Amino acid sequence: MMFVSPSPIDEEFLLAALDSPAMFIPIGATPVSAGFPSPAEDYAQKRLDINEYLVRNPVSTFFFTVKGDSMEEADIFEGDILVVDRSIEPAHGHLVVAFVNGERLVKRLSIRDDHVMLLAGNPKYPPLTLKEGNELEVWGVVIGKFKRLPT
Repeated sequence: MMFVSPSPIDEEFLLAALDSPAMFIPIGATPVSAGFPSPAEDYAQKRLDINEYLVRNPVSTFFFTVKGDSMEEADIFEGDILVVDRSIEPAHGHLVVAFVNGERLVKRLSIRDDHVMLLAGNPKYPPLTLKEGNELEVWGVVIGKFKRLPT
């Protein structure tokens, strides 16, 4: 297996805006119960800036739109937008955006002994075991996502 240097940036993803104005969205002061509603909720509001919440390091943060169904068991679906941070050192178990022989993938990184695998989150797809001669670049670590729910 061969690790390669970072790939050039292309037009298929979005960059985090470094100088974008904060966009504050009202947020309830207490969490939303997924069970019975809490009578203690007074609907007090504070404000949430999505960039502040999800983007830890704007210079190294990128957004990718997901295509395909290979990560559905990891709650990643086609059309979701992944938040990817290149400044985080990839480790075993991380969800990563990786290039394997030039193809960009989102998978779970598995590092055991001297074996590196990229695992799908869908039983239809077998693990991708990297072998001598494969080019692997772990481009960044997935730290969040945006999802639109059907209305």
